[in-house]
Amino acid sequence: MNLYSIDTELFKLDGGAMFGVVPKVLWSRTNPPDENNLCTWAMRLLLIEDGDQLILVDTGLGDKQSEKFFGHYYIHGENTLDKSLAKHGFSRDDITDVFLTHLHFDHVGGAIIRDGDQLVPAFKNAYYWSNAQHWKWATEPNDREKASFLSENILPIQESGRLKFVEDQDAGVLNKNISIRFAFGHTDAMMMPQIQYKDKTILYMADLLPSVGHIPLPYVMAYDMFPMKTLEERKNYWQEVADQEIICFLEHDPVNECCTMQHTEKGVRLKDTFSLDSIL
Repeated sequence: MNLYSIDTELFKLDGGAMFGVVPKVLWSRTNPPDENNLCTWAMRLLLIEDGDQLILVDTGLGDKQSEKFFGHYYIHGENTLDKSLAKHGFSRDDITDVFLTHLHFDHVGGAIIRDGDQLVPAFKNAYYWSNAQHWKWATEPNDREKASFLSENILPIQESGRLKFVEDQDAGVLNKNISIRFAFGHTDAMMMPQIQYKDKTILYMADLLPSVGHIPLPYVMAYDMFPMKTLEERKNYWQEVADQEIICFLEHDPVNECCTMQHTEKGVRLKDTFSLDSIL
């Protein structure tokens, strides 16, 4: 098995929204904002090569939305999905499976592209993996979250006939070295792949841990649908991560690809940060 970090574009979101009730004087120490109170975030994907499988975890924003839409998020940076795939000798057509942690636009936007007047899969040879509970949540969205679930990103996946669902705790359905973990606070039934790699365990954190600046338990995003559930989940996951020396792969941290955690007098805190390719 080989793992590759796939960097796509950077984008900006309001710092206050990203840190919820935490005062700016605290969160700005790790994630300094610009003059508009916006912080830079990554859309970092994970590519898993194992035998004949080439699995892409999440897809970033894509490029099919309007200029007005992208103007809200200040897209910048030199990296793109295609450039990062090519850096490792791959193209979209090589992808066999696309694993979608959840269906918010910054995670699924790149799954579908425009081909003339048609919306078609960006990875024409891949199956797309979600779960029935989250799919229903996303396609029948609540008023607070519906701006994050864009039908043009989601429905064409099902229409293509390439959609597959995993079941709750359905270990091994995607790959024998990947188990599927769940979290329900950010959005209903978000999935996080946990990978056994070179005698180490790597957990793709999705939006449970956007950045190392979010490690203290109360640092819960205002975007989360059920913040108290997120708080409970984070407490349980952080205990496991620290106890078992699990490596966290960070999707949105603008600087750090991976981190570990440790127990301290103040609770679970950051231990180390490092790049994915430094894992021996």
